[in-house]
Amino acid sequence: MSRVVLAGAGDDLRAAVVAAVDGDVQVLPPGRLPADPARLFELLIDGELPDVLLVGPLAPVHEVLTLAGRLDVQCPGISVVLLAEPTPELWQAAMRAGIRDLLPPGAEPADVAAAVERAGAAAADRRRVLRPLEETARFTGRVITLASPKGGVGKTTVATNLAVGLATASPQGTVLVDLDVQFGDVASALGLVPEYTLPDAVHGPANQDTMVLKTFLTRHLSGLFAVCGSESPAAGDTVTAEDVTRLLSALSREFRYVVVDTAPGLSEQTLAAIDSATDVVLLSSMDVPGVRGLRKEVQVLGELGMIPAGRHMVMNMADQKNGLSRRDVECAIGAGVDVVIPRSPAVPASTNQGVPILASNGKDPAARELRRLVARFAATPLVKPGRYRAKHRAAAS
Repeated sequence: MSRVVLAGAGDDLRAAVVAAVDGDVQVLPPGRLPADPARLFELLIDGELPDVLLVGPLAPVHEVLTLAGRLDVQCPGISVVLLAEPTPELWQAAMRAGIRDLLPPGAEPADVAAAVERAGAAAADRRRVLRPLEETARFTGRVITLASPKGGVGKTTVATNLAVGLATASPQGTVLVDLDVQFGDVASALGLVPEYTLPDAVHGPANQDTMVLKTFLTRHLSGLFAVCGSESPAAGDTVTAEDVTRLLSALSREFRYVVVDTAPGLSEQTLAAIDSATDVVLLSSMDVPGVRGLRKEVQVLGELGMIPAGRHMVMNMADQKNGLSRRDVECAIGAGVDVVIPRSPAVPASTNQGVPILASNGKDPAARELRRLVARFAATPLVKPGRYRAKHRAAAS
């Protein structure tokens, strides 16, 4: 039996639909029909997606067409049936929007039941087709977590440029997650004004269904998707390590690259992001306090068994005048440095403008090194996480 959500219906139609589909109907409250699928899902009582969205004549047709078109792209497992005067023009517009069936407002209950049955069967067929494709063609993408012991080292700048660069290599296949749960500024660095933020993505209906989660992402002009940071520190504090693990797992099944920008230090959310990572980018500024902090961070992560095979050492804001050479840094941290990004006045300017330097100034020396970092992931195969469990999780089991 199909699960039906009814919108834009008067009392008579509600009664007829309930009788026609044997009572398995959730009726949305009267009012404007949301144009955004995510807003629609928020109105559902239990967050469970319907098989059929049945829309009555009280809903403006243009709103139905807009919502249906977005559902057809974002949630192809939901069929839309519209009750409206079936003119040739409306039939054409309905077909373009992916509406499954069009009935007159005074349709008999038997006709409504038949239309719902057809739409439910079509939804089930589409899900059966999509599921094998997802199971066979979908893979667990690379989760690239950026971490640093200190703030002020340009981690968000590197993360946003890395994500934009990977989005160029894999259009529609890259998502950036702002895991600085209290003071994340990925949205500002990308010039985004998000409708939904990190707590929205880990709580409520987005937490229960991947199709819903994708509607809670913010899209950048580059084709990159983003889970933007919390609106306030209090809201960010509601995000737990378990939420982070679940979110990254869901996103890695849907995207080729999941780039994670974390808060400075080793919070529980950062540890969860590192534990979920196929690759960790360890970042420091090229100065003595930064390098010492990085050495301690590498030591702690090594003791916890949390450094994956894909480890990448990046020195940011390098300046020949600071007295440290690449060799000095490598001797101090006991590991090779993979990428050295020079200090450049164009970088803070691009961040302040909300335009990553890879999208605005490709000839800058810093942009050249950032492209080298992007190439480490775009040109290499997926590295699966190790088979061991991190010690901090094993101890808690």
